[in-house]
Formats: sequence, C-alpha cells, structure tokens
Amino acid sequence: MTSTVLVLWDIDRTLVYVGETDRAVYRAAFRQVVGREATKLPERGTGRTMPLAVRELLAANDVDRDDFEPFAEQIVALLPQLLAARAEQLRSDGLLMPGAAAALAAVDAHPDLVPTVVTGNLQRSAEIKLRTFGLDRYVDLTVGGFASDDSHRPALVGIAQRRAAARHGTLFDRSNTVIIGDSLEDVRTGAEGGAGVVAVASGTTTADQLVQAGADRVLGSLCEPQSVLQAIAELTNCLR
Repeated sequence: MTSTVLVLWDIDRTLVYVGETDRAVYRAAFRQVVGREATKLPERGTGRTMPLAVRELLAANDVDRDDFEPFAEQIVALLPQLLAARAEQLRSDGLLMPGAAAALAAVDAHPDLVPTVVTGNLQRSAEIKLRTFGLDRYVDLTVGGFASDDSHRPALVGIAQRRAAARHGTLFDRSNTVIIGDSLEDVRTGAEGGAGVVAVASGTTTADQLVQAGADRVLGSLCEPQSVLQAIAELTNCLR
C-alpha cells in the first residue's frame, strides 16, 4: 500500500539548537515592553509555544495581571524582529543537531512524504531559524503549523493537516501523519492532535521519559536517515 504521508518536524533541539539566542530575545523584548530587566526566563526545552512562554515570562517576573495581555501581545509581535536582528549570533552560537540535515533531505527526497513543520515558534521565527541553518529548502512551510496560528500546540497538527490537504488533495489524519520531535510536548501534540510520534532523544528529555510519555517510536538521534524513514513507515504502513 502506498499513499501520501505528512511529516511534521519540530525545530528546536530536534533540528537546531540556538544556544542563548532565544533567551537573549526574550530578555530584550521584556526590557523593551515592560521597561525593566527580567530576572527569570522561561524554562528551557519544554516545547511550549512562544505565546505561552511569554505569559510564563510575565508571570515569573511579577508583571501586574492588568498588563498581561497588552504586554504579551507586544512582546510576541517583537520576537521575530529581535531574532532577525540576531542572525549572526544565531549562526555563531547555534548548531545543527546531529544528522538533522541528512534526515531532512531523506524525508524530502521520498516521493510519498510531505515534509513541513509543527512548532512552538511563530512562523516568522521558524523561517529565520531554518533559513539561517540552510534547512528551509527541505520543508514546505506553506502547509506547516505555527504558534502564530494557535498557542495550543496540539491544534497545530490539524491546521497543518488541513493546509496540506488543500495543497495535495489528500485527507490527512492520524493514519498518515507523523510528528518528529524531542520533547514531552511533541509527544502530547501528536497524541492529542492526531499524529503518530517519532521522538528523538536529542533534547532535555531522555529516551525513557519519551517512551513513558507514549511516543510511538524513539530514536537516539537523527544520525541514521534510514531509521527515520523506517519509523515513519512502521507508523503509517504507507511507504513503499
């Protein structure tokens, strides 16, 4: 049996690691909007969407509840702009995760796979990160799901499925959709959003934790592209 499979890549700690750049951006946005330094920053490696991370940032730094929403909207709007201004820092401090480029290329080259992203990044931020590391050529960003679409990450699976269906004329559901990511939030996104989950123990979450959370397949890294393709095939039974 063959049919089209939608592959939803996570970005941070699955494909790239951006070092301290994201945290520098949060600090700068908070300072510009709130008018003081942030003493606490969002927890690393959780996979939560940027709008939720911004609200965590505001709460952790004791911002008055009456200011939450206007400040949150201003900070979220600033994040891509501030990230773009730090492109050089992104290149110097960040790195490609092991095997990421080869795994992306293998998925992109397969005739039955549609590669895109489902990410906690805003769309513009996702584009900046992928382009900086030369990975944007391997994914169709017009059919992805981004935090700028919805702050509830599981909802992004359905958004990507509908966009891909409109573009490719194929109905995408759990049977032919796979998310590849490193965090517990990626596992939850697939389980609740309607996608099989190939988890990669490349972030702050261990392989055992990913298994216990319910990941369908767990890889130690992306260093063997054939293992990535095999995991997708096993979850969908769609690839030749």
